[in-house]
Amino acid sequence: MILDSILGIFSNDLAIDLGTANTLIYQKGRGVVCNEPSVVAVQNEGGKRKVVAVGLEAKSMLGRTPESITAIRPMREGVIADFEITEEMLRRFIRKVHNRRTLVRPRIIICVPHGITEVEKRAVRESAESAGAREVYLIEEPMAAAIGAGLPITEACGSMILDIGGGTSEIAVISLKGIVYSHSIRVGGDKMDEAIANFLKRRHNVLVGERTAEQIKISIGSALPTGENLSIEVKGRDLVMGVPRTIRVTEEEVREALTEPANQILEIVRLALEKTPPELSGDIVDRGITMSGGGSLLRNLDKLISQETGLPVVLVDDPISAVVLGSGAVLDQLELLKDVIIQ
Repeated sequence: MILDSILGIFSNDLAIDLGTANTLIYQKGRGVVCNEPSVVAVQNEGGKRKVVAVGLEAKSMLGRTPESITAIRPMREGVIADFEITEEMLRRFIRKVHNRRTLVRPRIIICVPHGITEVEKRAVRESAESAGAREVYLIEEPMAAAIGAGLPITEACGSMILDIGGGTSEIAVISLKGIVYSHSIRVGGDKMDEAIANFLKRRHNVLVGERTAEQIKISIGSALPTGENLSIEVKGRDLVMGVPRTIRVTEEEVREALTEPANQILEIVRLALEKTPPELSGDIVDRGITMSGGGSLLRNLDKLISQETGLPVVLVDDPISAVVLGSGAVLDQLELLKDVIIQ
């Protein structure tokens, strides 16, 4: 069979979680070898674009570049927004993982959101092939997250996974190696940052950049009161006077700002529970909902979902790496590959 011939064991196999906020790479036999922001710094030279930095180095340039250099994020809402730049970003990350050995052509498995279009799938495949992949497989993020979280996806029982990434939040019910129900919305960490920036503009007349908004979310963001009365000093530009200004932002204000994205995530959880077949609903009552993805690290978001649904909610040990670890597990257990990859 053709499948048998391609299921060889290659030391250079990679699993890539090509995320809106971060790109993670798992190398067979070594584990997670790269976790860098999906940011690229591009220099415009006479109409031509030249990549000058990727990852952490490029992220440090966000909002701080001269006119000739632009720091951009080529992934938007879980899919490729800039094909050419994504390809170059992937090429550089792969080269970095393989210590710049240009002749290496690894087999790659890439995570994609559930329900992306054929055009978007083709863009991901072609980007990876152009970046040097020998063969490219795609796996849906909820399935990869469930494997990474250690859920019993091969058994005839229902497991519910909620994966909150930078660009999308996805919920899925999985049984017997298949997705029984899945729903995705383009709300994640980015929308939370946007909501915080907009709130500060309305409430304090202060303009902050996306890096500052993200820092506020990480430092004091919460979905329910923490009891610690956290606060943070924030520097931005006064929209009335046009001068730099420092304000103190409280946990309560940030929670108010995050009400809408948190409610949108709650809504997809409720919808998934309504749509789950009755037999599998019983399993979910017993096992609860498993959460993964960087967005699930928002303080007390798990408690809010548990409070609203009456179900236990479990946050995986390493939410940011769950998807790439699940994809890596598929590389390591090749008998699973043919059942869970997108054909």
